[in-house]
Parts: sequence; structure tokens; C-alpha cells
Amino acid sequence: MWTVNPHSGITKEEGEAMVFYDFEVTKYDWLVVCIDPFEETKDVIANDVDRVSTFFEKNSRTVWVGYNNRHYDQYIMKGILLGMNPKEINDWIIVLHKEGWQFSKEFNSIQMINYDVMPNPPIGLKTVEGFLGSDIRETEVPFDIDRPLTPEEMEQMIFYCTHDVEETIKIFMEKIDDFNAMSGIVQAFPDQVNLGNIGDSEARITARVLGCQRQRFTDEFDFFFLPCLKLNKYAYVMEWFREKRDEMQKIMAPFNEMRDRGLEVDDWQVKHDFYQQSLQTTVAGIPHTFGFGGLHGATEKPCHRKGAIYHVDVNNYYPSMLIAWDLVTRAATNDNYTKVYMTRKELKQKQQAAKTKEEAKKWKMAQLPYKKMLNALSGGMKDATNPAYDPRNNNCMCINGQLMLLDLIEHLEAIPGFFLIQSNTDGLIVEIPNTDEHFRMLDDICYEWETRCSTDKCFIGLALDCISEIYQKDVNNYLWVDLDGGVERCGDYVKETSRTDNDLPILRKALVEYMAHGVPVEKTIYGCDELIQFQKVVKLSEKYKYVEHEHCEPVITYTGKRVIKTHYEYPKRDRFTYKCYRVFASKDMTDGRLLKCGGSRGRPEKFGNTPDHCFIWNQSTDGVKVPDHLDREWYIKKAKDRLKAFGITL
Repeated sequence: MWTVNPHSGITKEEGEAMVFYDFEVTKYDWLVVCIDPFEETKDVIANDVDRVSTFFEKNSRTVWVGYNNRHYDQYIMKGILLGMNPKEINDWIIVLHKEGWQFSKEFNSIQMINYDVMPNPPIGLKTVEGFLGSDIRETEVPFDIDRPLTPEEMEQMIFYCTHDVEETIKIFMEKIDDFNAMSGIVQAFPDQVNLGNIGDSEARITARVLGCQRQRFTDEFDFFFLPCLKLNKYAYVMEWFREKRDEMQKIMAPFNEMRDRGLEVDDWQVKHDFYQQSLQTTVAGIPHTFGFGGLHGATEKPCHRKGAIYHVDVNNYYPSMLIAWDLVTRAATNDNYTKVYMTRKELKQKQQAAKTKEEAKKWKMAQLPYKKMLNALSGGMKDATNPAYDPRNNNCMCINGQLMLLDLIEHLEAIPGFFLIQSNTDGLIVEIPNTDEHFRMLDDICYEWETRCSTDKCFIGLALDCISEIYQKDVNNYLWVDLDGGVERCGDYVKETSRTDNDLPILRKALVEYMAHGVPVEKTIYGCDELIQFQKVVKLSEKYKYVEHEHCEPVITYTGKRVIKTHYEYPKRDRFTYKCYRVFASKDMTDGRLLKCGGSRGRPEKFGNTPDHCFIWNQSTDGVKVPDHLDREWYIKKAKDRLKAFGITL
């Protein structure tokens, strides 16, 4: 188990040997920086194959941790060990955008235990460094340099490569629970997985735990409807799914016949188009979307409600349904999924019975390996490259999951004064009149649904969380306050900020403080003096070549008669070639826009969601206070614009 010591960094009570590494490659040179934070050692190797080979042999059973090393660095390492040209591998991956494993089958001859800290969906390392508040300045040595590096250039490359490894360690520390969860899976199921699998995706390691053996299924669209469903008013939704199923079975019949004759079949586009279909309809007075990915429904306009509001949440919905109705992938060869489910349930009960916060946290952390496996299977069942692939059972799970919630809504509509605020994949938010009688009706309907939808194999339970007040922008963006004053939030505008997702954090804080506690946005924004709280991190995409910052005395012109508009023209611009920038609103009118240049449109374009007057701070923000020229009024306006999206006008 690896832990984070706030004073000395990473420590371990018991765990695997670990080294963090990063490669830099140019046409004539390459280098790797390797840091072991536990042993506090650093190795820098440049253009020395023998040293790399010796170091690798010494650490052959070590976990190699990197950022995007699953797709890049491991193949550079293996290529060097195999006597290949690392520049050719680099260009194969970076320039041609091909997968590293496609470069050579010889890579399979070298076993390397890799763990990648890059999040999914992927985010560039410099962007995450920006979120952390780190120095995001980059080496001035171009990676396409067409000559050997000078000693000075090599030193600069080593400096920035070392910086990136140190930043990777920071990111690992922020996400150490994810690593411990994967390590926990290895420890819990030694017969199915080993240390070499620790870098696998959660879906792939889950397939290993279940002993999945890849099978060829041709019944993807033979999904069926569960007998527990009781739909009347909204039976047409189930009929829509039935019609789509029958239609697709006819379309797929010729493809399946070709497969049976051993012919190659390309039906990707047909399936893709099918899964893009959806049904738009009104349920309980609000717009809903049903499809093959999940259920979504919310009030047409933003809403703010107070009263007897309940979050009707299905506990472990998909995992419970898979077990209850025998929908676990048919590729599994054991009953480990049920064992995982029951183990997590027992640990959760211990968490709820804990007498101290420390004890509760301990049991919560112990659940992580099991929680990850339970949730990962549904994705694996729809991934044709995963041994757990079973698209029919995935369709059964997803479609019936929507219909079961629709069934619950239909029955809850019998409550006088019932109001549906939102529906999503695993629950509802509803409001009823605040009386004991109405609550008993709600409770009875939920109990009847639980009884009908559960089986002897697994209980599908509902939890009723009491909400005193809710603000909702849409189904994916809302905030509620529970009866104890706790705050639950969802969506980019209000979600809890983490150090690795730290973009305009002051706006999230201002919105939450206003909605949850009534604090004016002006008080929150003027009361903060940490520069990092105001940062907007932007990245130059591959579609553009460089960045320009308007920075000089502007030429000011005015237009309009009744409403006068002020226009600023900047005849001079500073040019940069860094990929990432930390941007702040500026009151200094010599600061103009930040522009991305060299794109296909042929003209400079402003980075989205950035101020018209901004300054750049790419150095570390650690301990840096807000300067006088920070334009706090820009952030106040932004906060009010976002509140308006929730239906709040100040």
C-alpha cells in the first residue's frame, strides 16, 4: 500500500518497487530520466544503450510509472533495448499517429511492467502541470532539430525532462488511490492477475479476474425485455426498442451469413449508425431521451426548487442488475463478479458501521478495487477487443435499466402533486407535497418496485436521499443541499475542484458559495488572494503553429451612437511556441488577447473562454498572490453569467 506523506512525498508500508521515467527524443539524440522517489535516486542516461540495458535489467521487476508511457515511452525503451532507432519509433507514434505496438512485433519479447498516470479521457502533461500550479515553461530546443544537440542544449533537455518526471510523481500522488485500487485487485485475485497486469485498463483487468475467454457472438441485437417490467402509459418506449431490435436483426442477417461462410465482414458503420438513434419524448411533463447509452431527462428550463425533494438512487444499479438477471458477460468462466459484489457490499456495511471518521475512511478505501471492477465490466462488454465482450448482454442491461426507471416514474406519477425534476442512468430526483401521507406513498411505490425488480440472486435496492434545495441547469449540471447542510454537485460549473482539474476554480467556488450559502459572488472573488484560483489553462492544438499575445499600447476607437462600443487594436504582438499557457484577466489595457495562429483559417483566433485583456503567468504559482492588475470584475461577470445558466439573475 502506497501512501502520501505531506512532508516527504510518497512512502510505502508494503508495495512494489517503483521508478518514474520519461524519454526525450530528437533526430540524433535521446535521453531518459529515471527517479525512484522511495529510494531518493535519480538516473539520467543520454545516448548510452549499455547503461539503459543495465538499468533495465536491474529493474526488470520494477513498476515503471510514466505519463502516457502506455502509448509512448515504453516503446522507446523497448526499441533502444532491441537496437532500433528511437527517432523512427518516435515519428511513428507522434508524427504518423500510429500505435506503438504496431511498429514491431519484437516489442512483445521484452516484458515491462508499466503504469500510466495519464487520465482517461487523455489530457496532456503540460495541461495537468498547469492545473497543479507548476512551472509550465518548456525547453527552447526544438524537437525537430536537424543536428546533434550541443552540450548546453542537452543540459536544457535534461532539466525539462527531469521537471516532467517530478511532475509525474506529483500527479501520481494526487491519484494514488487509483494505483492502490489496481494493486488491491492484484493482491485479491492472485490466481487470475499478477503484477504485470497492474498497468492494464480497469476493463481488461476485470476480464482477467472473471477468467473471460473471448467468444464470437452474433446475437448482439437479440436483446430481450425483463419480465419484471410493468409499463402501460409509457409502453410505447419499450415498443420503440422492440421495433429497433427487429429492424436491426433483419439488417444484420446477411452480415451474419457471410461470417458463417468464413468471409470478412465490415459492419462497423451499420452498427455505429444504429447506436446513434434515440427516442425523444415527454415523460412526467419533462423532455426525455432514450437510446442505447442511457436515460436522460430534465426540466426544459433551469429550475430552483425547495421542499420535500428526494434523490431516488438505485444502489449499484448495473452491477446489481447483471447479477440479478444473469446478464454478467457470457465470456466469464467463474463467479468472481458475484464474489466481488458481495465483498464490496460487506466492506460498505463496515464503513457505515464505523465509529470514527478514520475507520470509515479505511473501509471506504478498501472498497475501491471492487468498485472499479464492478463498474468496469459494462464498458468491457461493449469493447470488441476485450475478452469480456458480450454486446447482447450489455444491450439487455442498458435498455432494461432505462425501462425499469421509466416503470418507476410511471408508478410514482400516481402520487398527487408529484413533480419530476430529473431522470438519469441510475436514479431520479423528484418532489412531492411535504406530508407524511405523500411520503408513505413514495416509500410504498419504491418498495413494490424493489420487490418486483429484484431476484433471489441479487436485491436491487433504492436509497432515498432527502434534499432541502436544488439548483439545476440541466441533467448533467446541478447542485443540491441536503437536510444536514451537505452539498452534492455535478457538472463542470460546480463540481469539486481537484488539483489535477483546476481550471477557473474561483468561478466554481463563487457559484457553490452563492447557491449553497447565499454568499455574494463579489465577496468570494474579492476575498481570495491566491493567484492559482483565477487561472485559465489553455493548450495550443496541433492545428495551430504558434501563439501571439497582443501586448503594447493599443489604438482605441469608438463606434455607435446611442450605445458606444470601445475597440482596441494592438499593432504589436509577442510570439510564443509553448503548448500551454496559464491565462488571467487583466486591468492593464496594454494586455490584449491571447491568439492561436497558423491554423487553416489563415487568421489569428482567440482562445475560447479567455478574456479580451489578459496576462500570462507560466511560472509556478506556489505562494503567488493576486497582483493589482488582475481584473476581478471579469470573473464576477463570468460567475453571474454561469449563475444565469442555472436560472439565477443577479
